[in-house]
Amino acid sequence: MGLTKKQHEVYTYIKEYTLKNGYAPTQREIKDAFGLKSFGSVQRYLKYLKEGGYLTQDWNSKRGLTLVEGQGLQGSNKRNPSPEPSLSNSASIPLLGDIAAGIPIEAIEECDEHISISQEMIKPGFKHYALRVKGDSMIEDGILDGDTAIIRYGTSAHKGQTIVAIVDGEATLKKYQKDKDQIQLIPANSSMSPILVERDQDFKIAGQLIGIIRSYI
Repeated sequence: MGLTKKQHEVYTYIKEYTLKNGYAPTQREIKDAFGLKSFGSVQRYLKYLKEGGYLTQDWNSKRGLTLVEGQGLQGSNKRNPSPEPSLSNSASIPLLGDIAAGIPIEAIEECDEHISISQEMIKPGFKHYALRVKGDSMIEDGILDGDTAIIRYGTSAHKGQTIVAIVDGEATLKKYQKDKDQIQLIPANSSMSPILVERDQDFKIAGQLIGIIRSYI
């Protein structure tokens, strides 16, 4: 499960606090460290980290956060923990927003929000970014509403690839098909018809789908 930049920062704070003190921070200490307005915000971060397998929590303990073995420390009372790999094999990429809302490709490098993904998904020499999927046009390919699509930026594609296409300023995730002079964007949903790109429409390719991240929260 990928982490946004802020979720990563909260996780790192909890990890480093535990390494330094031998026990986890309280929710109040997390709240104060990040200037959060409510404990509800803290609990949302903790819920995501627990669902992602980064933490467990004992609700009967004030300092009940425990880093999961393989992601952090095993046990919250270790004074001399062993080094752990944490997110060393991860890469941070921009999260540009919703696929249905159009995307500022030119702003990839200036994007403030990021998520962490496996380094194995990244191809050296290419830009990558993430988009949230909206709608059910690709459900028959296992791409669901709310998924995060990992995209390798590029302006060309092969027939049959799933791409981010921008048609008249609006972005969509579809299979690419070009026959002679006709471009079609094919949904993976038998109840939907292909999008036919007309000659007078502004069309460009903004990348190819390389992976999907799904949250079960």
